[in-house]
Amino acid sequence: MASAPAPLSGDSSIKTWLEHPVGGPVLRELLAQGGQSPDVLRPVQRLALKRLVKLSKGAFSQETIDELVAKVAAGGVADAATAPDARGGDSTPAEAAAGASDDAVSPTSAPAPVEWTERLDRGRFDGKTVIVTGAGSGIGRATASRVVREGGRVVAVDISQERLDEFAEALPGSDIVVVAADITDDAAIARIVEAAGGRIDALANVAGIMDDMTPIGEVTDAVWNRVFAINVGGTMKLTRAVVPVMLAQGGGSIVNVASEAALRGSAAGVAYTASKHAVAGLTKSSAFMYGPSGIRVNAVAPGPTITNIEATFASELGAERVRAALTILPDAAEADALAASITFLLSDDGVNVNGVILPSDGGWSAT
Repeated sequence: MASAPAPLSGDSSIKTWLEHPVGGPVLRELLAQGGQSPDVLRPVQRLALKRLVKLSKGAFSQETIDELVAKVAAGGVADAATAPDARGGDSTPAEAAAGASDDAVSPTSAPAPVEWTERLDRGRFDGKTVIVTGAGSGIGRATASRVVREGGRVVAVDISQERLDEFAEALPGSDIVVVAADITDDAAIARIVEAAGGRIDALANVAGIMDDMTPIGEVTDAVWNRVFAINVGGTMKLTRAVVPVMLAQGGGSIVNVASEAALRGSAAGVAYTASKHAVAGLTKSSAFMYGPSGIRVNAVAPGPTITNIEATFASELGAERVRAALTILPDAAEADALAASITFLLSDDGVNVNGVILPSDGGWSAT
């Protein structure tokens, strides 16, 4: 006789919920009432259901999770009153989590990969000062955290002082200098370099924003200019400012965060895609120019990642084309997994790597 399935809770993975004989129908019914299918959760299926409270930015509340658990215990069906909001233009829970739409993804019967566990290399950044932008959340925060926990001194940069303070408080006793700054502003760039205190061993240009998925026939000047100002201009300005310091000290490592959108045309709108292709160009040119001087410049191209960068669709054509292209989207990665790739290149472990655009995308670029 088959054994009864284990009880479900908010700590159970989304995949476990969907495969549960009672939890699956309950969760599917809830999604259907919000105009969504279970496929939208595929990129985050390995996460605990309770993670949707934070990641969905209001689409799932803690009360919704609690009610789902209660209904499964009672064998019931979800109520429409608790259905996630599926109004047009807003991200779905998976989109808010992964930074890209996944409405058209087909379910897979393949087993989930073995869970990855971060393994620190204590002392890898001893004596090194590393600037990390976007350090208040997502990939930037995960990168800054790993550098600190591996012995480094971090100059943590973000537009939000509140997020920076929260980051620093989470690592008491660590060598962290926080700088609230807009990387598009020259005066702010000068403050960041000054905060480093005369030595900059590495720079991680992580800060960036998504566009609204518009194609070139619909993109506005405002979207184009803002995306380029941050993703390209900010990256260029801070890199330009740290290069003289690195030249004077005999070397350094710079890692830019590009994107799958730097490798293909189907991952975002025209502004974001063009901006990330530009980041790839900045990376390769700088690697060529400064490699003989001991400065390595590389980029990491993330696939779907759980960050605070949301995808929105201001274009019907953009939504149709991008959603169709993302049918091969792999599971969304935690920011810590991207930090592992970035810190490898930042550290001396990447000594023989220069001018590379490294896909860190769960194999998306191989499809």
